[in-house]
Order: sequence, then C-alpha cells, then structure tokens
Amino acid sequence: MPHAFICGVAGETLSSAEAAFLKSASPAGLILFARNCIGHEQIQRLVGDVREAAGAGDDFLVLIDQEGGRVQRLRPPLGRTLPPARAYADLYAEDAGAAQEAAFLTARLLADDLKALGINTNCAPVLDVPVPEAHDIIGDRAYGRDPQQAATLGRAVAEGLMAGGVLPVIKHIPGHGRATEDSHLGLPVVSAPQDLLEATDFAPFTALSDMPAAMTAHVVFAALDAVEPASTSRRVTQDIIRGDIGFDGLLMSDDLGMKALSGSFGARTRAVLAAGSDLALHCSGTLSEMEEVASEAPRLTGAALRRFRTALAILRRSEPYDRAKAEAQLARVLGTGGRHAESV
Repeated sequence: MPHAFICGVAGETLSSAEAAFLKSASPAGLILFARNCIGHEQIQRLVGDVREAAGAGDDFLVLIDQEGGRVQRLRPPLGRTLPPARAYADLYAEDAGAAQEAAFLTARLLADDLKALGINTNCAPVLDVPVPEAHDIIGDRAYGRDPQQAATLGRAVAEGLMAGGVLPVIKHIPGHGRATEDSHLGLPVVSAPQDLLEATDFAPFTALSDMPAAMTAHVVFAALDAVEPASTSRRVTQDIIRGDIGFDGLLMSDDLGMKALSGSFGARTRAVLAAGSDLALHCSGTLSEMEEVASEAPRLTGAALRRFRTALAILRRSEPYDRAKAEAQLARVLGTGGRHAESV
C-alpha cells in the first residue's frame, strides 16, 4: 500500500537519489510544476520513471494545477491556453446554461490533454468565494461571488474532468475566499462568525460534498479554532469538513511548504494527518524535506485507503463528447479576454 503523502521532484528528469527515495517511500502520488515540464515526451518519460521507481502501477495519482488563467503549469506549446474561472462567471451573467456547458466541455477537453501526458489528477476547480476586502490570491480564480454560482460552475468543471477520467480536487475546503493574506506567504485569519461562513464560504463545498477529492485551506477560522488553520485543526476537519459540510472523499492538505504553516516538515506532516487529512502534500521537490515528510507518513489503511481507492476509480472513466464543439466553446470563452500571466 502507498504511504499517506504526495511529493514533487526537482527537475525535468528523475535523479538516482530521487528514484531511490521513491522506491523506499512509496508515495501515493506525484505533483508536477512548470519546472518539471519542457516537452510532451519528456513529461511522459518523467511520469513513467516516477511510477516505475515508486512501484505504483496504476494505483498512483499524478497531479497538476491546471486551473486556467494565472494558475496553469502547462502553457503553449505544452498545453492550450485556458481562461480564468472569472471568464465563465462573466458568461454566466449573460447565459447560465451556456456557461455551464462551456465549463464542462472545456474541462472534458482538458482531461484528454492531461491523460495523454500521463497526468490523471487536476487540482481544480476552485470553489472559494471571494469578498471585496479579501486578498487577491483567489480573485479571478473564483467562479463568482455568489456561492450557488460558484457551486454550479465548479460542478460543471469537476464533472467534465471526471468524464475524461481525470480526478478533480476541489479547493480550498472549507474556503479561502475571505482570507486577507496569501497563505503562500503567511497565515490568514478569518474572523467572520460561523453562521456567515456556513451561508457563504462553506456553501459551495457543501453543494459539492459528493466530489471524490478535496484540498484543505491553510486558513484560521477564528470562530471555530482560534489557533490552528483548517488544515491542521482537528475541529475544523472533523466537525466542519467531515461533519457539517459532509465531505467523505479523499482529503489532502495544501502544500506543506507554504509559509502559513510553521515547524519542521515532519511536524507539519503529523499535524495535517492528525487533523484528519488522508494525504499530506509536499510540492518543492527538495529531497531532504521529502524525507522528513515520508518519515511521518504511514501507509494508507482504513477509511483513508477506501477513499483513495474510490478516487482511483474515477481514472477509469472515458465518456464520449463532441470535441469540435468543445474547441469552439473554449474559443468563445477565451474571446471574452480571459488571458492572464501566471502569478501563483
């Protein structure tokens, strides 16, 4: 059985030291970044080498952040230009049905692109609901400021990915939209009362609680736990994410390397797993940090293993679709002006 963590690698090829680590540590998955991707054949080779070293076979997640807009690790010529979530929100204001169809078909098209490279998991859609005073780390990555709209468009994206055999990871549960600080750089604290959080921030996640995978938020919700961020708070994870929201899918932390967290990487790993995440996510590809993470990550068993296997079942799907129509819908949404440089 794999161990309860996902890791990155440093570069475009797998080093002998990384291969030895993967063989001994048996992670549940790999996450790719732009630093790992320079060509289609190179990506396929890297993914294959990692799979072989980890001895994982088909039971292995290969993740990427391919949201569109600012967050798109594969850019032309490696991957097609994708609009930010806000472009779908703009179309939704004109024609809700057309926006949902465009979101679904673009995601279905993207699933084909990713699977061709050996990538089977996309860290999307973002279900966070930003508010005017929030930090712009979410901004145009969101499908709107209305929770119902965010849920509707987010579901369309998730279902499009799943129809193509790609696992969607909804994020950042239970919500990052109200944060006034970028959790890559510091620890955001949200002071809103619980009833407001339930009606806004948590609502899209509740609506999509049937999804197979989710990523936690490194955000303190003071009304629930004044000290620990959601990702390391047992109360938030158990009472809110697993409880009130009702999410019973595969739960992974956001990146352990983000500055919202403190302590050693071993301590961070223990904290997210003890809180109730099934997997700890480590992204930098720094081998010494990965070794710390691996030392604290047990083998997947029990409910965590069940959720992992349920998520893997998504990868076997392949539903037919009108590819030409999907290409046309993507072009329409891109025509709204939704092109942005990557910033996170």
